[in-house]
Amino acid sequence: MELTAQTLELKLTEPFRIARSVQYYAHNVLTQIEADGIVGIGEAAPSGFYGEKRESVLMALSYFADHLGDDPLLIEDVMAGLDRVMQGNAAAKAAIDMALYDLVGKRLGVPIYQLLGLNPARTPHTSFTIGMDTPVEMAKRALVAREYPILKIKLGGKHDLDIVKAIRDVTDAVIRVDANAAWTPKEAIRKIAALEPYDIEFIEQPLPPKDLAGLRLVRENVGLPIIVDESCVTLEDIPLILGCADGINIKLMKCGGISHALKMIHAARAHSLRVMLGCMIESSVAITAAAQLSPLVDYADLDGMLLVDDDPFDGVQVKGGKLMLPDRPGLGIRRRDGKRKLLPQEVEAAPAALPARATSREKRAHRNAQGEPEYEE
Repeated sequence: MELTAQTLELKLTEPFRIARSVQYYAHNVLTQIEADGIVGIGEAAPSGFYGEKRESVLMALSYFADHLGDDPLLIEDVMAGLDRVMQGNAAAKAAIDMALYDLVGKRLGVPIYQLLGLNPARTPHTSFTIGMDTPVEMAKRALVAREYPILKIKLGGKHDLDIVKAIRDVTDAVIRVDANAAWTPKEAIRKIAALEPYDIEFIEQPLPPKDLAGLRLVRENVGLPIIVDESCVTLEDIPLILGCADGINIKLMKCGGISHALKMIHAARAHSLRVMLGCMIESSVAITAAAQLSPLVDYADLDGMLLVDDDPFDGVQVKGGKLMLPDRPGLGIRRRDGKRKLLPQEVEAAPAALPARATSREKRAHRNAQGEPEYEE
């Protein structure tokens, strides 16, 4: 199998603020895997919070290219092999995983959801996320997003209650609250109690990821369900959060792709946990890959492609908030009409795609050209 990669720069429609950061662009990576004339496509959306950057993704992909084997149908073997040769790098692995599923679906002539035996009519409604801002601005964005019946509100500042009040004044949509690990246990208990009258569906990640004792304390003292995101990254984390949360948020970029996400879904179900599918800021490639699994889950937060203004791909659609899967083979992705222009910084900074069969000297030169990645949260 031949692997190539190229940068994908996505410009957000508006700056996206959460409790710990603000984002203007998503510095993603597109991956293509070719076998027997069929090409599968995938996407990596790295996050510094989990120790990845675009440069580290490109370096990992250049290494993984030599460990794919020759049979794209052996997805489990391929992904297990990548885990053995290099730990971490979940976003890079997710790009390979979804490209393999896309390739296999195209070879067999069926959509991925059909390959997995899932009913596309059972997809949930996705939430639409409103990033942190002043109460007035967030209420305005809630009005603009009136076509979405579920809103995910980012909190974690001084005006949390005022924000929810302002938004509830202008909409009767379902509201989900995500604090992105910004509260202390006592603060979380106090704020969640104050938020309960505003008809909140659940609270996501109220505390720092490692504070499981605090999460347990919060869960035992509030009346709203607790969903964990940063506290549950991989399959191995699920037993650790039992009793601390009511559900988990699974992201392909955290766990390593569709194959790993499937295992997490079934493990969570075995422990009576609710399941949500989430995302980073991603194009329709990665969002559509995650949406293939959405008939299996309770909640979806797959709005990444709705937050950018230059998504070059067409895949899953959102109609009245409901995820509508394409019926085309594989992921069902196609490029939108018109050639997308590179942004100026992408022209200057984008590393060249690295062929899967590059020589060792070419690979060393490619890695050196990228420099050492600096991870930032």
